[in-house]
Amino acid sequence: MDEQDKRIQNILGKDCKRNRQNACRYFEYLKEAIKSPCLLSGIEDFPWEERYVLGGWDQKEYEELKKVNPSYTDEYKLIELLEPASGGDEIIAKVKRLSDQKVFKIGLSWLECIDSEKENYQLIDDYSVWHVNY
Repeated sequence: MDEQDKRIQNILGKDCKRNRQNACRYFEYLKEAIKSPCLLSGIEDFPWEERYVLGGWDQKEYEELKKVNPSYTDEYKLIELLEPASGGDEIIAKVKRLSDQKVFKIGLSWLECIDSEKENYQLIDDYSVWHVNY
């Protein structure tokens, strides 16, 4: 078991599988552990962007859509974490885009902390690894 797995197990206990109960447990932990300010960006293209990023779709249209939709290339300030929706297992990040102050709700596993030297980086990275791999 590597260090990341140990950190995740310290939060969730022996049963670390991805489910709503563990997502709520993780939410309670992160709500207390993440320090402000927490600046974020996308890990990879968001689902709506994929066809534009991979190519073949109109880049002018993509630039226009990025004005009203969150993009993985944007930088955000975390406003608050929201508990997973009923039946869901994803913590939601309510964020404010730094460039225009627009507010969005994005699954936390799609985001990463901009500053890799801060504790927030590891906290969010561990959560994303748990969400994607467990």
